[in-house]
Order: sequence, then structure tokens, then C-alpha cells
Amino acid sequence: MNGTLPIQRLKQLIGEGGIKASVPIPNKQLQPASMDLRLGNKAYRVRSSFLPQHRRVDELLNELFMYEIDLDENGILEKKNVYLIPLIEELYLPLEINGKTNPKSTTGRLDIFTRVITDGGYRFDEISQGYSGRLYLEVFPRSFTIKVKTGQSLNQLRLFDGREQVEDDDLRKVCQTHTLLFDDAGAPVPAGSAIIRDGLHMRVDLKGHASNGVIGFKAKKNSSIIDLSKAGGHLASDYWEPIQAPKEGFLILEPEEFYIFASKEKVRVPLEYAAEMIEFDAGSGELRTHYAGFFDSGFGYGHGEVNGTRSVLEVRPHDVPFRIEDGQVFFKIRYEKMAGQPQISYGKEIGSHYYAQELALSKHFKNDLF
Repeated sequence: MNGTLPIQRLKQLIGEGGIKASVPIPNKQLQPASMDLRLGNKAYRVRSSFLPQHRRVDELLNELFMYEIDLDENGILEKKNVYLIPLIEELYLPLEINGKTNPKSTTGRLDIFTRVITDGGYRFDEISQGYSGRLYLEVFPRSFTIKVKTGQSLNQLRLFDGREQVEDDDLRKVCQTHTLLFDDAGAPVPAGSAIIRDGLHMRVDLKGHASNGVIGFKAKKNSSIIDLSKAGGHLASDYWEPIQAPKEGFLILEPEEFYIFASKEKVRVPLEYAAEMIEFDAGSGELRTHYAGFFDSGFGYGHGEVNGTRSVLEVRPHDVPFRIEDGQVFFKIRYEKMAGQPQISYGKEIGSHYYAQELALSKHFKNDLF
């Protein structure tokens, strides 16, 4: 079958040398339809972002290099600076296999902008068919200065043997057979009520019934360092301002501020599929609605027993203030076919962090805001 490679195919590629690493790849790096990529031991502060196109990454690195950071000793990445980090994993893909990378959910919730660069690459986060070579991660912390260490993961990789998006007519049938959306109370949303137009459209929640009236968070400026090795090691109130449900039913978002919101509906990704959250169409408003946008097989689904999970949205308006209201269509999800059902499902059984999330900050914060 064509489609996104499931975990068993990823393991096969590792065994055959299609995915290599100088440090053995543990099972915890593998998800149902994706694989975490690990930071190497050096970060390079560079003057700007770049795409190598017909050149090697290390050639351009020599032109843009400013200084080197040893991630084993003092991995402090200052906000508003651009860094290039060689990853531990390398790829030697069969000719028919290509790939795509995404920031991990935790990375997006910390407002860390990341994208993978490959030798000879013309696009960020795109792994060409049959690619052989190293992978490099561009890291740009936007709201917070962060501390990272060798071996930590900020992004994830998907591989495809012919990527196949689920077209709208087929997605309507999936809505009927699997029930993809559930409301606040956990009741199924009828398939006929789902908005499907080049993907499944979803709405933003500005009422906050499940979080004591808190409907979002806004990043504070001039906060302390966030140590990515310390889960629950930072007070949320030191880094975030809670946003209460607006009495008027709408909010005005300020340009270049960073916000966290949640979807109104709960969504499911059956095991035969994976899904990707797509950036908000600029024709509908000038803002970016997410950085991390991949849902592994079984998200909000388990083995069919879970009645959906909310999506958490990372939002940054650009240029002008932007008004949003409760229930506004805010983003869409494209489903893609799996090249075989994965042997595991995203969820509690494999230690997934956000398998039953409501509105939630990243795992690094102890929430003292509600």
C-alpha cells in the first residue's frame, strides 16, 4: 500500500540502514506514524536562515557562522537568534521513499520555530525521494530563551511511499464510518455538520467550559530560561498570562504576540490514517495558526474507544490586530492514508503526553493559572 509509513516500516528501515544514527535509536523515539529526531552535540549561531538549493549545508554554514555552542556543556539558545544544529539521525532512503518533518507539539507550544534543512534542499522540512545525507535543524526561539541538551528532540520525521491525501468525498465517508468530531459533552458531531473543504475545518473555543473560563494563554515578555529537560519544572504564571472567556464573545489579538488556544471540537484520527494541521489561509485573515501540525495515527481515537481529543493551537497574528470570535473556523486538518495500519496507537499505552488534552501548555510547566 502507498501512504505514510507506519512504525513497523520505520523499524525495518532502521534495520536496513535507511535511517542511521551514531547513537542507537531507542523505541521511545518511534510513534505510530512518525519518528523523533535528536539534537547533536553542537549548535552553530548563524547570521540568517538559508536554503542550500544546489549546495551542501556545511558550505553555507561556513559563510554564515558566528560562534559554536557545546550542547553537552551549556546549551543556551537565546530568543530571537538563529541556530543550526546537526541532528544525530542521517537518512539513506530507498529511491521510492520521501519525507516531511514537523516541529513536535511541545516545540510549537514553546514558540520555538524549527525546520529541517537538507543538502541541496530547495524547501524547508521536505525530504526528497531517495535522499542520502545529514539532516540539520534550524532553531529560532521566538518568545523564550531555552536550554537544550544533546539527544533531545524538537521535531519529528514522517516518511512516505507515495503520500496520499484523503480527498473530500472520501473524508465525508470516513466521518460517517468512524465519527471524526465530538462536541464539548463528548457527543458525536453528525457527519453532515462537518465542514469539509480541502480538509476538515475546525473552530476555536472562546468559552472555556473545561478550564474554569480560561480560554487561552498569552506569552509574557522577558521571562527566564526554559530548561527543556525539566518537565513540570517551571511555574506557568512566570511565563504566561491567562486569557479569560470574553463577555463580548470575541477577542482582538495583537500583532506579533504569541497565544495558545484550543479547538471547540474534539477530533479523532483512526488508525488507518494520519493527519496534518494546515496553516490558516491568509485569505481568511493574516495570522499563523500553528507551528506543530502533525497528528499520529490513533490521536483522539486509541483503538476506537476514545471520543476525540482537542487540538491545541499556537497562534501569532501578523501586521495588524485581528478579531476572533467563539466558534470561528480557525484551521483545518488534512487526513492522509497510512501504508499499513501501525502496530501501536497514539495514547497512554506508549506514554504520549497530550493524548487526553484539553487546553494545555507544554509539559514543562506546572499550571498555577487555573
